[in-house]
Amino acid sequence: MTPPPRPASVEELNARKAFYDEIARQNLAPLWERVGGLVTRSPQPAARPVHWKYSSVRPHLLAAGALLTAKEAERRVLILANPGLPGRSQVTDSLFAGIQILLPGERAHAHRHTASALRLFLEGSGAYTAVNGERTNMERGDFVITPSWTWHDHGNDGHDPVIWLDGLDVPIVNLFDTSFSEGSEATQIPVSHPPHDCEARYTGALLPDGCKPESLSSPLLNYRYARARASLAEMHRNGPIDACHGVKLRYANPLTGGSVMPTMSAAVQLIPAGFRTAPYRSTDSTVFVVVEGRGQSKIADASFDWAENDVFVAPSWSLQQHRAESEAVLFSFSDRAAQEKLGIWREQREASSS
Repeated sequence: MTPPPRPASVEELNARKAFYDEIARQNLAPLWERVGGLVTRSPQPAARPVHWKYSSVRPHLLAAGALLTAKEAERRVLILANPGLPGRSQVTDSLFAGIQILLPGERAHAHRHTASALRLFLEGSGAYTAVNGERTNMERGDFVITPSWTWHDHGNDGHDPVIWLDGLDVPIVNLFDTSFSEGSEATQIPVSHPPHDCEARYTGALLPDGCKPESLSSPLLNYRYARARASLAEMHRNGPIDACHGVKLRYANPLTGGSVMPTMSAAVQLIPAGFRTAPYRSTDSTVFVVVEGRGQSKIADASFDWAENDVFVAPSWSLQQHRAESEAVLFSFSDRAAQEKLGIWREQREASSS
């Protein structure tokens, strides 16, 4: 056996410190002193498992609606701020999430930005999002995308407040220092496409003859929950049920079969009543939203009891298990798409907690 290294003497330690202080003045640092924190043996996310109860968040959204207008706020959103990332306005190490409210008759001004965005509609009726000249009405559970650098605006033509979850890849964009944004005084961008145009073209396992991808994002703006829910129910009846996920569907770009946007992936899963998923973990940091049902989740050492519209987070490589008290549907989005493009995504099924 190789004998253990001899401990450094006091004189040697002092000489090393003096050396480190000297090179620091030239913006240099010794890798051998820092390599353990740079190249870790497994993911070490700063983000923590965290749970937001919709019943607690909703009153604050209504209070925000009374305090300032949508025009004053630009976007009236409450950030879901992970306590492991204080001051960074992030839900995970790589993602942003917030919950937005529009009161009856309000319009959110048109703007565009480098960051890609997605929305999951939670409450109300009469809301719409317009993206690059096409307007889509949003109903509960609908999943809507806003690709990078596309003009978009929102409005509420209904009689009650409307609320949805926003997810963006802002931390990824900012990591590369590639953020641009542009605003408009217009509350609405001109409509240049008929209603449901993209849905007519790109759903139902049919595609326009000769169409080719024109961007890295899906041409389909609204993934209707009613369609996804019917597919989940049919797959549940037909089986089999995945031990780690129940019945899970991935939202896809109909032209490529890949993720809906180049940096973010999204999915929806059904967990039967009484079913407990097997332990699972993956490197993508994941935000879950409860669309239906009640249940519990254990994420690393944290345990959450959740209900409809609640949001909770599983940071990278956190062991996760879910149990449904009643039949439940969970929507989720993550940075898996970016990781897969870089060849670094990894998963572990039925993992031990060690």
